[in-house]
Amino acid sequence: MEVDKLWFKDWFNSPYYHLLYNNRDEREAAAFIDKLLAYLQPAPGAEMLDVACGKGRHASYLADKGYYVTGIDLSIESINAAKKLENDHLSFFQHDMRLPFRVNYFDVVFNFFTSFGYFESRRDNDNALRTLRNALKPGGKLVLDYLNSPYVAAHLIYDEVKEKENVVFDIRREYKDRKFMKQISILDKDKMRRASFTESVNAFTREDFEEMFSRQGLRITEIFGDYHFNSYDEQRSPRLVIVATKS
Repeated sequence: MEVDKLWFKDWFNSPYYHLLYNNRDEREAAAFIDKLLAYLQPAPGAEMLDVACGKGRHASYLADKGYYVTGIDLSIESINAAKKLENDHLSFFQHDMRLPFRVNYFDVVFNFFTSFGYFESRRDNDNALRTLRNALKPGGKLVLDYLNSPYVAAHLIYDEVKEKENVVFDIRREYKDRKFMKQISILDKDKMRRASFTESVNAFTREDFEEMFSRQGLRITEIFGDYHFNSYDEQRSPRLVIVATKS
């Protein structure tokens, strides 16, 4: 399976990306964010950063609760959509997470729904985590929500076909060289058009993150195994939700 090193630049700007993933459970996401806020207890009016914010729905949800929220994302299509939600508590910027963004500024930084681990090199992944860390005020909190790689590898669905709005997605998954790869072949019946994209996400483990966080001066305070805050279990947990504090 061939993977472009910058696969995310074109794929995240594609209308087919948004169509394929438009069924994400918003109620589950809202419940997860509510649970996080109850756990973190941020001060009223706290400054928050949503890294890889997409079209801004979750940043908007946080802003509606009175926090000052900034969202950043590489996809200009997503940011243009998100900007329609902007208000006095909410702003969005196109930005590459590997580059610095506002140092010592935020009380809480969020990285939701496996929006990390896309890069080929250790340097790029370290740079991305450094951006998250440096954006925090001293003592600020980082929440990084990732897939649980051992669980996903054991439950991988190798072949799947989905059809949405007359667009057929033929999906083939592969686990190789400590990466999860997903080849998506697309047939748009209305436009009589074919397209193909391939995703690649590093199969980082708990131990990998512990090492990466330690290098950046981030102290892990809790690891949850799902959006209900059950304890993390390597073989049974679908998620790896890490809460850390900036030293």
